[in-house]
Amino acid sequence: MADLEEKSWVYLLLGRPVREEHRVYPLPGRPVREESGGGSACSKADLSTVMATEEFLQQLITNPDRLNDLADEAKDLALHHGIVIRTRETPNSSEVVTYFPFTLFPSPVPKAAFLQALAVQTHFNTLVDKISQDPDFLEEALSGTIQADDFTAKLFDIYRQVRQEGRTQSIVVGLNRSDYMVDQREDGTSSLKQIEINTIAAGGFGVSDHLSVVHRHVLRSVGLLEESERLQDTTNRTPGMCAALAKGWELYGRQKAVILFLVEEVQISRLSHRCIERELWRRNIPVIRRRFEEVSSRASLDDDKRLFIDGLEVAVVYYRYGYMPDNYTERAWDARLLMERSRAVKCPDISTHLAGTKKVQQVLTRPGVLEKFFPDQPQVVEQIRATFAGLYTLDMGPEGDKTVEMALAAPDQFVLKPQREGGGNNIYGSEICQVLQGVKGTTERMAYILMDKIHPAPVQNYLLRRDAPLQISNCLSELGTFGVYVRQGQDMVMNECVGHLLRTKSSEHSDAGVAAGVAVLDNPLLF
Repeated sequence: MADLEEKSWVYLLLGRPVREEHRVYPLPGRPVREESGGGSACSKADLSTVMATEEFLQQLITNPDRLNDLADEAKDLALHHGIVIRTRETPNSSEVVTYFPFTLFPSPVPKAAFLQALAVQTHFNTLVDKISQDPDFLEEALSGTIQADDFTAKLFDIYRQVRQEGRTQSIVVGLNRSDYMVDQREDGTSSLKQIEINTIAAGGFGVSDHLSVVHRHVLRSVGLLEESERLQDTTNRTPGMCAALAKGWELYGRQKAVILFLVEEVQISRLSHRCIERELWRRNIPVIRRRFEEVSSRASLDDDKRLFIDGLEVAVVYYRYGYMPDNYTERAWDARLLMERSRAVKCPDISTHLAGTKKVQQVLTRPGVLEKFFPDQPQVVEQIRATFAGLYTLDMGPEGDKTVEMALAAPDQFVLKPQREGGGNNIYGSEICQVLQGVKGTTERMAYILMDKIHPAPVQNYLLRRDAPLQISNCLSELGTFGVYVRQGQDMVMNECVGHLLRTKSSEHSDAGVAAGVAVLDNPLLF
């Protein structure tokens, strides 16, 4: 049976037709059909582009020595291209590093879904920016959440104080990542559904930019030359993201001012940050790194609210930290308020941070809400709405009561989401019942939203991690698209989609991403 599963994995991975005796899972994304034409099915014409050296693959899956050699070669190439990360044992030192975990092969992703995600990203950029400028919407959307969730309430207190004092900076820089899965319906068709949008400390670029080079080499090594040419380039992600930071710095207009990276105490991701810093230094833009504690003790505002630290004027504050409650002490909250009150450009500013909350995501699915932000643009509204999964309020009242009943009746069909980022926070299955039974009659439930569970088609792959055995895994993938924008006053001076990210995890894990040590880096093999 194991041999049959491995054969099925090879065909599935490459998007090839699966003979009945080898079938273990349905072909991901779209079923094979005989005729060509529109719709969501995958025609023979699609599959004919996926040519494999089948004899070599048969040797590979029955030859563990060759498989191990291929994995070692991929790891060496990852190290050669700087796809590295500090170890969890020594996260604050670069004396010992390892390769960033990744898949041995790229994973299949329907081309239509991939292009749809790229096409809608600039609209999501615009939407986030419009929300950040609408205090009435934010007040109404988050009115219940800030009663139940202390973290969101503290962010909102800063937002209110900054508004009361009057905004000192009209330049806004956004670096966003919108995450999706391809939902596999029972009828065999599929659709792209958004999981969330990240508006603060969006990761997944930097040291990982050259993984497409590694996967291209792996495919060529096993004779899949045509497939290797169908991998999408990822080497321009960091320059694209940095272009927005650079534009914000340029618009600030002080040549000697710096970009401040606000970073964490435990800096396991520092090498990815270095890639971003290097790109900015290449543009002759000075960069410094400081922690909340250092900002609290050594930063100040002058009479014009310009931000200074250690004698350096700060043009842009780039938050790589500050998205979880445990990121903050009282001094850290004071430092966040100081930076938000300053004339420095913030990426993101406090209102954009709030625009990325789960509750805002849920409110956007209500009838008429998108139309408010895109009047007379029905096509834009439709493009955005097409990506929405079902999202349901847990506010007090009949609608929230109905959501509770629905979740308790069928918990496996939903995900319970708190207002948290960083992975590992969502609640699934029987745990949904435990949580909701405890809070269903109280305002504490307003700290959550409920979302339809997305069901992507599993595929099989090898997940390469330090000191982990080389074994086949049933995997699920999550597609992210990177968006950047810069606004000065009412003028949008930059709004672009600058790349994509694929992360893959074993299907045994319900939640958590790369930073949490569950998902690994991947690349889409379009079919």
